Amino acid sequence: MAEQNSGERRSLRTSVKGPLMFSAFWAVLAFFAVLIFASGGSAKAPRFDLAFTGAGIAFIVTLVIAAMLSMSYKDNAEHLGKGSGVNLSSKKPASSFGGHAAEPSPDADEPGEIR
Repeated sequence: MAEQNSGERRSLRTSVKGPLMFSAFWAVLAFFAVLIFASGGSAKAPRFDLAFTGAGIAFIVTLVIAAMLSMSYKDNAEHLGKGSGVNLSSKKPASSFGGHAAEPSPDADEPGEIR
């Protein structure tokens, strides 16, 4: 369950107000869009029945999507940001697939020569 402390304010992500405002915005937008486009011109009467139906559908669909997205949110584990990946140090990158760089031979003629 979500961590809830009594007396503290909830963040916008965990409160109910954020998804409701988001859904209400899209419902109002759908209401006016359906009201304008469903009437079929200025000579005909506006279709409020279709506008309210479209607004209700838009409100419910966006509210369900926002609720599902907020329920699926999960913080990353603490160990993921500690640099425990494959290349622990970028100062010494691996030069081969095995992960170990070839060491120069002590009896090589030139410093970069590998035997």
